[in-house]
Amino acid sequence: MQTSFKIRPAVTTDILVLRELINASVRQLQAQDYSPMQIESALRTVFGVDSQLVADGTYLVVQTVPSPESVSEEPVIVACGGWSKRKTLYGGDCWTERQDDLLDPHMDAAKIRAFFIHPDWARRGIGTMLLDACESAARAAGFTRFEMGATLTGVKLFQQRGYVAVERMEVPLEAGITLPVIHMLKTV
Repeated sequence: MQTSFKIRPAVTTDILVLRELINASVRQLQAQDYSPMQIESALRTVFGVDSQLVADGTYLVVQTVPSPESVSEEPVIVACGGWSKRKTLYGGDCWTERQDDLLDPHMDAAKIRAFFIHPDWARRGIGTMLLDACESAARAAGFTRFEMGATLTGVKLFQQRGYVAVERMEVPLEAGITLPVIHMLKTV
């Protein structure tokens, strides 16, 4: 039987589950692109839940939909990601270089942010489904351009969805460690 999914806005009661999902996603899915030191440092300094996105209602979760015949099956959050109407390009609550000023949809690009898929659910089209939902919501808010700081792991998906690499950036972490990410843009 094929699993069905539902996308909904994240709520504050999801944050603990999202932290666990993000840790698992980064440690397993990004292991081929980043060193263990980069991964652990990024989890302490830049990766994580951005509670501002949750408060704005622009951070989404993908959860399983229990089958109708199941009486005990609970929905499981399998992915998260969002879009932002604020200037911060990347980084969770622990990121110190936040810019929470609002963007102008007529002048600025919406920020596509913080996509993480649980490794048990990777390669099933969930990232594409989530990206489509974020772009649709940002378009409904008046945005016609999108940008992101994509991890090396996510670049291929985003290129397939029309994003163009603009520049390679080195995100400063701890003790001189950096995390390479790719600044990507898309216009609709």
